[in-house]
Amino acid sequence: MSHSDSLNDRIFELHASMCQTIANPVRLKILYLLRNGEKSVNELTNMLRLHQANVSQHLAILREKNIVIARREGTSIHYSIANPKITQAMEIIRKALFENLAKQEKIAKSILQNR
Repeated sequence: MSHSDSLNDRIFELHASMCQTIANPVRLKILYLLRNGEKSVNELTNMLRLHQANVSQHLAILREKNIVIARREGTSIHYSIANPKITQAMEIIRKALFENLAKQEKIAKSILQNR
Protein backbone atom coordinates (compact mmCIF):
# COMPACT_ATOMS: atom_id res chain seq x y z
CA MET A 1 0.00 0.00 0.00
CA SER A 2 1.44 3.34 -1.03
CA HIS A 3 1.57 6.43 1.14
CA SER A 4 -1.13 8.08 -1.01
CA ASP A 5 -3.41 5.03 -0.60
CA SER A 6 -3.04 5.16 3.16
CA LEU A 7 -3.62 8.94 3.16
CA ASN A 8 -6.71 8.46 0.98
CA ASP A 9 -8.02 5.78 3.36
CA ARG A 10 -7.48 8.15 6.31
CA ILE A 11 -9.37 10.93 4.51
CA PHE A 12 -12.27 8.54 3.77
CA GLU A 13 -12.37 7.58 7.47
CA LEU A 14 -12.40 11.24 8.54
CA HIS A 15 -15.04 12.07 5.92
CA ALA A 16 -17.29 9.26 7.15
CA SER A 17 -16.77 10.35 10.75
CA MET A 18 -17.71 13.95 9.93
CA CYS A 19 -20.80 12.80 8.02
CA GLN A 20 -21.84 10.62 10.97
CA THR A 21 -21.43 13.60 13.29
CA ILE A 22 -23.60 15.92 11.24
CA ALA A 23 -26.14 13.21 10.32
CA ASN A 24 -28.48 14.52 13.00
CA PRO A 25 -31.28 17.03 12.33
CA VAL A 26 -30.52 19.12 15.43
CA ARG A 27 -26.82 19.36 14.57
CA LEU A 28 -27.67 20.29 11.00
CA LYS A 29 -30.00 23.02 12.29
CA ILE A 30 -27.24 24.32 14.57
CA LEU A 31 -24.80 24.47 11.66
CA TYR A 32 -27.43 26.14 9.49
CA LEU A 33 -27.95 28.80 12.18
CA LEU A 34 -24.18 29.33 12.51
CA ARG A 35 -23.61 29.69 8.75
CA ASN A 36 -23.91 33.50 8.94
CA GLY A 37 -21.79 33.93 12.03
CA GLU A 38 -21.20 33.26 15.67
CA LYS A 39 -24.05 32.64 18.12
CA SER A 40 -24.17 32.12 21.86
CA VAL A 41 -25.56 28.95 23.40
CA ASN A 42 -28.52 31.01 24.67
CA GLU A 43 -29.23 32.37 21.18
CA LEU A 44 -29.11 28.88 19.71
CA THR A 45 -31.31 27.51 22.50
CA ASN A 46 -33.94 30.19 21.83
CA MET A 47 -33.79 29.80 18.05
CA LEU A 48 -34.07 26.01 18.24
CA ARG A 49 -36.65 26.05 21.05
CA LEU A 50 -34.78 23.27 22.83
CA HIS A 51 -33.44 22.86 26.36
CA GLN A 52 -29.98 24.31 26.89
CA ALA A 53 -28.62 20.95 28.05
CA ASN A 54 -29.71 19.35 24.76
CA VAL A 55 -28.18 22.13 22.63
CA SER A 56 -24.98 22.07 24.69
CA GLN A 57 -24.69 18.31 24.22
CA HIS A 58 -24.94 18.64 20.44
CA LEU A 59 -22.45 21.54 20.43
CA ALA A 60 -20.00 19.44 22.45
CA ILE A 61 -20.16 16.68 19.82
CA LEU A 62 -19.62 19.19 17.01
CA ARG A 63 -16.74 20.79 18.93
CA GLU A 64 -15.13 17.42 19.64
CA LYS A 65 -15.02 16.73 15.88
CA ASN A 66 -13.62 20.24 15.15
CA ILE A 67 -16.72 21.21 13.18
CA VAL A 68 -17.41 24.20 15.44
CA ILE A 69 -15.18 26.28 17.66
CA ALA A 70 -16.09 27.87 20.97
CA ARG A 71 -15.16 31.23 22.43
CA ARG A 72 -15.88 32.25 26.01
CA GLU A 73 -17.05 35.78 26.74
CA GLY A 74 -17.71 36.24 30.45
CA THR A 75 -20.23 33.57 31.37
CA SER A 76 -21.40 33.05 27.78
CA ILE A 77 -19.98 30.63 25.26
CA HIS A 78 -20.19 31.58 21.61
CA TYR A 79 -19.91 29.09 18.77
CA SER A 80 -18.94 29.44 15.14
CA ILE A 81 -18.21 27.06 12.29
CA ALA A 82 -14.55 26.06 12.29
CA ASN A 83 -14.05 26.12 8.53
CA PRO A 84 -16.19 28.01 6.01
CA LYS A 85 -15.87 25.09 3.58
CA ILE A 86 -18.18 23.12 5.89
CA THR A 87 -20.89 25.73 5.23
CA GLN A 88 -20.19 25.59 1.49
CA ALA A 89 -20.49 21.79 1.48
CA MET A 90 -23.76 21.95 3.42
CA GLU A 91 -25.17 24.54 0.99
CA ILE A 92 -24.28 22.34 -2.00
CA ILE A 93 -25.98 19.33 -0.41
CA ARG A 94 -29.06 21.47 0.46
CA LYS A 95 -29.31 22.76 -3.11
CA ALA A 96 -29.06 19.20 -4.46
CA LEU A 97 -31.83 18.10 -2.08
CA PHE A 98 -34.09 20.99 -3.12
CA GLU A 99 -33.45 20.16 -6.78
CA ASN A 100 -34.29 16.48 -6.18
CA LEU A 101 -37.45 17.42 -4.31
CA ALA A 102 -38.54 19.78 -7.09
CA LYS A 103 -37.90 17.04 -9.67
CA GLN A 104 -39.94 14.52 -7.65
CA GLU A 105 -42.81 17.00 -7.30
CA LYS A 106 -42.73 17.68 -11.05
CA ILE A 107 -42.87 13.93 -11.78
CA ALA A 108 -45.72 13.46 -9.28
CA LYS A 109 -47.72 16.33 -10.86
CA SER A 110 -47.13 14.87 -14.32
CA ILE A 111 -48.37 11.45 -13.20
CA LEU A 112 -51.49 12.96 -11.59
CA GLN A 113 -52.28 15.04 -14.69
CA ASN A 114 -51.98 12.02 -16.99
CA ARG A 115 -54.49 9.92 -15.07
